Parts: sequence; C-alpha cells; structure tokens
Amino acid sequence: MTIPDNVSCKPQFTIEQAEEIAGQNFAAFGTAKELDGERDQNFLIESAGENVVLKISGPQVDQALLEFENQALRLAEAIIEFDSPLLLKSIENQVIVPVAGGGNSESDVSLVRCISFVSGIPLAKFKPHSVELLASLGRNLALLTGALSALDRNSAAKRDLHWDLAKAPDIVRASIPLFEDGSKQSQLQKLLRNYDEVASRVESLPKGVIHNDANDYNWLIDVPSGSDSATVGLIDFGDAVYSTKLNDLAICCAYLMLGKQNPIDALCAAAKGYHEIRPFDDVETSVLFPLACMRLAQSVCIANQQKMLRPDDEYLTVTEKPAWAAIARLVELNPADIAQQIRESCNKTAVTAAGYLFDRQEILRLRKRHISPSLSLSYKNPLQIVMGKGQYLYDQNGATYLDCVNNVCHVGHSHPVVVKAIADQAAALNTNTRYLHSNLVQLGQRLAQTMPAPLEVCYFVNSGSEANDLALRLAQTKSSSRDVVVLDHAYHGHTSALIDVSPYKFQRTGGRGKPDHVHVIPMPDGFRGEFRYEDSEYGKKYAAQAVEQIDEFVKSGRKISAFIAESLLSCGGQIVLPDDYLKMIYETIRRHGGVCIADEVQVGFGRVGESFWGFGLQNVVPDIVTMGKPFGNGHPLAAVVTTREIADAFDNGMEYFNTFGGNPVSCAAGLAVLDVIDKEGLQEHAATIGDSLLGQLKELQAKYPARLGDVRGKGLFLGLEFTQPDTRLPDAGFAALVKQAMLQHKILLSTDGPDDNVIKFKPPMVFDQANADRLVDNLEQTLSSLE
Repeated sequence: MTIPDNVSCKPQFTIEQAEEIAGQNFAAFGTAKELDGERDQNFLIESAGENVVLKISGPQVDQALLEFENQALRLAEAIIEFDSPLLLKSIENQVIVPVAGGGNSESDVSLVRCISFVSGIPLAKFKPHSVELLASLGRNLALLTGALSALDRNSAAKRDLHWDLAKAPDIVRASIPLFEDGSKQSQLQKLLRNYDEVASRVESLPKGVIHNDANDYNWLIDVPSGSDSATVGLIDFGDAVYSTKLNDLAICCAYLMLGKQNPIDALCAAAKGYHEIRPFDDVETSVLFPLACMRLAQSVCIANQQKMLRPDDEYLTVTEKPAWAAIARLVELNPADIAQQIRESCNKTAVTAAGYLFDRQEILRLRKRHISPSLSLSYKNPLQIVMGKGQYLYDQNGATYLDCVNNVCHVGHSHPVVVKAIADQAAALNTNTRYLHSNLVQLGQRLAQTMPAPLEVCYFVNSGSEANDLALRLAQTKSSSRDVVVLDHAYHGHTSALIDVSPYKFQRTGGRGKPDHVHVIPMPDGFRGEFRYEDSEYGKKYAAQAVEQIDEFVKSGRKISAFIAESLLSCGGQIVLPDDYLKMIYETIRRHGGVCIADEVQVGFGRVGESFWGFGLQNVVPDIVTMGKPFGNGHPLAAVVTTREIADAFDNGMEYFNTFGGNPVSCAAGLAVLDVIDKEGLQEHAATIGDSLLGQLKELQAKYPARLGDVRGKGLFLGLEFTQPDTRLPDAGFAALVKQAMLQHKILLSTDGPDDNVIKFKPPMVFDQANADRLVDNLEQTLSSLE
C-alpha cells in the first residue's frame, strides 16, 4: 500500500500571509510562528492578548471533513476533565473562512480556522510519567470516546485515512520489502503474526468515531505554579475517524511505551484508567497489546515511505527512532502474558463467555465425576477453551491458539454470517419437516446443485454418523443385502452399525473384531503399504488387489450391499487415494449389484481445493454421498444425497422421520455456509493455500528426512507421517512430542493414523498464508530442537 504524499495538499502560505489572514479574518493580531503538521499548515499567532492557532487546510480538503472535525472539537469542549482547543469565530461569525491561494493555481481557495492555544509541555518531553498521570490519560481518552459517539452516524467520519489503525496490517505487509535491514523485516513480520492471531477478535469489537492520534506530542501536560498535580490537554483532532473504538487507547499506549524501562507498566496504567470509565471485556483485553504494537509498526512504515518523499521534514519521522527501539523489545514479549498483566492491573477476572461458569480445576473435578471417562482430552494438561473466532481459539486467560485441526467449524469459528442466520431463524421459528418451509427446499436445491447427476434427492440429519447410518440403510434396502466392503483402518461413525464397518474401531482396543457381514480390503498406503509410491503402478496394483478380494467375497456366497469409503482417508492417516482407484472399485461393486457410498464428512465442501467434493478428484460419481457437521459450521447439520432410484426403493411404506433433521434453523445454517464458501472463495482459497503449504512442508521434509517420512494431502487436508530414524517404521512417540511442543507455540495439532504417528492438518477454511508460514516456521524450530 502506497502512502499518499501529503505535501501535495499541504498549503504553502508565508509567515507574513498567515499574520495577515489571522488579523483580517479573526482580529488575531500578532507574530506568526509555523508549527508542525502533516496535511494542514499550522501557525501559532502570539500576541499581547490570547495566543491562538491558525489552521489552514489546502484546496483539496473537503469542507465536510473540516465540519466533522469541528463537531468533534465541540464535543471535546464539554469534557471538563481535560483541555482541548476551542473553535473561535471570525469577524463575520464564521468558523471556516475561505481565503485565496494555497495551491498551484491562482483560483485555488484554502479553508482557514482559528482555535485557542492549549498550553503545556508535550508528554514526550514531560518527565516523569507517574502512574497517576498515565491513568488519567486513559480516563480522559475513555471520556472522549464516549463523547464522540454522538458522531458515529456522520458520513464524513468514514474517511479513507492511512493513519486509521484498521489499515495498519495492509500498510505493514506492503512495506516490509521496502526495508533493507533484515532484522527490521523480521520484527515487523512477527508483529503482523501476533496481530493476525487476534484480527478476527478485533473485527468483532464496537466501532465509532475516535480521536485516532492521542500520541505523546498531542498530549499536553501543564503543572500550574504552586501545584503538585498536572493538568492534561489533548490537541489535533485532524485524524478523527470512524474505526474500532479501542484503537484510541491502543494508539495512546503505543506512544506511552516509547523510551520506557518498563513499557508494559505504562500500558497497564493507561488501560486501568480507561477501564475505570469504559470497562473492558476480555476480547478487548486480549487485543490491546497487539493493536498497540501494530500502531508502532504502522508508524515506522509510514515514516519510511514519507521520508523518501520529504527527506527534509523532520516532523514526519519524530517517533521513528524510539519506535524501532520499542519494537525491538516488544516483539520478544508474549501477547497472552501481556493480556494477563492488563487483566490483573484492571482487577479483572478471567474470560467471561457463554457457558463459562467454573474455573479450570472445578471443571476437571466435575468432569471426572459426571462425564464419561471414554471422552478423551487432547493434552495431558487440558486446555480450557472459551471462545473461537475464525481460525483461532481462546482460553480462559485470553491466550490465542491457531487451530489447525477443527474441520467442523468449516468457514471459521463463530462466522458472523452463520451466527446471524442461526439467531435470526431461531428467533422466528424452529420446528420439524411436517410443515412446509422454504429453508428446507432451498437447501435441498442448493446442495443438489453442487452434485453431479443423478444425485439429487436429499435427507437432512444431525451428524456425520447419522448420515452414514442412513446411507447404509438406503443401500441395504436397495440391494436386499447387509454385506459391506470397507477399507482397512476406516472410521465412519459411532452408532453400532457404523462401529461394525469401522476397522479403526473394531480392530483396536475395546473392539469386538470384524463382524461376519463386513469385508475389509487393504488401505492403499503408498508410503508404508505393500505397494509404494516408487512403483508408478502402485495405485492400479492396490485396486486390482481389491477387485480380486471383492470377487472372492461374492464367489464365497456373499451378496454385496455397499462399498463405503472416504474420498480421502482421515483416520487412515490423511491418505490421498491413487488416481482411478475408486473408479476400478466402483465398477466392481456395481457389477455385483452393490451401491457405492462416498463419505465426505471430513473432506467435503471445497476442502480439497481442486473439487467441491473429494470424490471429484477420482472422476467418479457415487450412488450416495454423506456429509457431516462442517455443513452447519458446527451446528448439528448433516446430509445424505442420493439418486431418485435409491430414494424410491427406500420409500417402501415405512416413514423416515427425523425430528430435528431439516429444521428451519439448521437449514438456515447450511444455506449461510454455502453462501460464505461461495462469496469468500473458500474452495479456491483452500487450493492456493494448500498448494503453498504442501510445498513448504515438503521442503521441511527434505531437511529432516530421517524423522519426517512423508508429507501428503490435498488443499487444506494434509498429513505429516513421522518415523523412526532412517526407517519407515512408525514413531508415535515422536509425533506426540511434536504435537506437544507445538502447543508451546500456541498451535493446535493432533495425531492419527493406524499407528498414531501422523499429524493431521484440517483447519477452518479461513486459514491463510500467514498462518501457514507460522506453522512451518514453528515446525522447523520444533524439529530442530527435538533432533
């Protein structure tokens, strides 16, 4: 992002002209002295009477913007706790006076205002900064934020301003390559990553008009003679803008941290004062420090570009050197630790969120007493997660975790479009499918449009397990048989019927072994299986082996009802099926009168990038497709889509009814998810980010081939298989170490596969390139340290 050169719009009046304008228009006669300013030309008019400031805005400035700024000044005047400039009227009773000149043409007209002079020493030059002084700045800023809310509907406030903190991430991202110093580039990248982790939380914060430039030169401190207490003034409302309300405090704190031996103490003091007037919620607590750091990054990036344009203007770079010094220290700090310090300074309790009633130890105690021990926890020291936004999860202390495994929240945790759709429909109606409702048929139509013909009939259910269970019933009714062919190590759900067709469950601890009606064929593992990647025909050999086994099942007197398989194998270890593998097996199953079921619970809805459904990678059309809770972004919604022929066979007189399947609220969630996938281009995003990440991970594999045996996957569905040194033997212990070590970097991963040695990667689809870079960087650090 290129920063505008404001020299082109800054007027160029002389000292003599300024004195003449002040006298003729405002009866302010005196000696003019030019003051600093980025866009306006400012003059201090010193006279025997009251000193005033003349502000001249160039011909390009919109008068509506100055009127908006004047309204902000008037609102600030009413706050008695601190001083701010007063608008002074001209001889003709105007507050904005047009004067000729100031531009490149004789016809140009500049706009002039006159304001009172606020006395005091700039905070940057006033020492020391006591805790009480810093707290008073926070209180005053909170009062001002409240007063300025009267302007929230002013259209001029929604201006395009490069000093808007909301623009900082784009400015910094674009500016990093302009710095020749590699260490500065690294520091800015780290601040960006810290901000990206909380960006979704920032977006959820209240917005309104803010001062937007409460820096250490705009705060003026005055200690009257004979007094021990300081009075505070705030000047320069020229950057007022409609933005996130908390940005005012973040900007203030950014400059308060400059030159401090204990910069976080200064931030906490100001935050405490602000909190006394405008109490924080915990989202604000967790984002304040990353926002303040982002302001410093924005400042040095803008300064770097502007000094190229105006090398002699020292005002533009006045904070550049102290800002870099502060950044070098702040970049080493953990934002979650700072959030906790802010919380403690404000005497705040931990995160308060829906469903959070007990502290961590109480939850563990009650869980042990009332919750089945068969429900596992992800870490030995379990996390208490209380909130999610986008690709991030937050614990009770406000610590932020990058979620790399939660495919259920497909379009991102708490996506506002999905949340609103659910809330709006729940407020209107939620009932069952025995009444007509447009949501049900709209969702059926939209879902069928994503499928190839002849898949067009939909059944809506509550979970992937329920969908797969129904799919087996459909197949068994159509074929008048129960026998099912499955892949080894497959998992299809938790109902009794699905445990029976899930070798991942029935072959492991607690399982009862393979039922008689289930026929298991080998998983086509090209890394550790019988046929491997090195053999260009490995996929055909696996398929031929499977075909031979299926034919043998039939020869032995069995009648095949169905073949069920994931389009990419999840619990099998994030395995991508070889080209045409499903095609050969589908042909065989159908030759024997069976039905082909594609389980898309883990990989559907664009996750694989190249195709909306995983089976599209295999150039096949299933007879039945199932999907799970990613359909509702975590809301209990799943579906089965099949052919008219199979649906008609199932319509045999026994009603199929599901109380909550297809209810209006669930359907609203599904429609919202489909809208988001389409409008945000998430399938294309998965392809782009997935290809990039896969390439980065393969480069990492080349550095650590002794341990990182295989990297595989499609789109945002990837797996990393860890092995014993220089062998292909699985190493579950090392994979567990990697997973645990990555937790220290606040990155959530999990292990899976037949031997629990595969780290699986299937994050919310909004996972972006910055997240990918962070994941790979921290993986490399982890592998290096473990080696």
